[in-house]
Amino acid sequence: MSNQHIGVKNGKLGECPSSPNCVSTQTSDQDKQMEPLPFDGGLMETKQKVKEILSDMERTTIEDDSEHYMHAVVKSKIMRFKDDVEFYFDEDQQVVHFRSASRVGYSDFGVNRKRMEDIAAKYKNKEVEGVGQ
Repeated sequence: MSNQHIGVKNGKLGECPSSPNCVSTQTSDQDKQMEPLPFDGGLMETKQKVKEILSDMERTTIEDDSEHYMHAVVKSKIMRFKDDVEFYFDEDQQVVHFRSASRVGYSDFGVNRKRMEDIAAKYKNKEVEGVGQ
């Protein structure tokens, strides 16, 4: 991964840049802060739920899916700009931390926040398919 902000280091996702095109559950910047998602069952069930949501999203590719981390790339519809969407599955705290950030540009017109609000809403309403059966 060439982007220095991608990945988990010491239990933390990368910090958001100073530009307003990023949201995170682990930032201290109130304008970019969002609440983490609670685990829904164990690690496997929680990850499966997130993976199913991402798989249903248009122009979204899961690039990395390791034990406690998932990274997806979302391409914008018209200009094909790429946004990084990351999830850190914190088993100790039983929460899913996330970060969504544009790779280029300054303002994203709230796209990253809206995306994560949509993912959070789907997460709260989604039943996990095929796990533990």
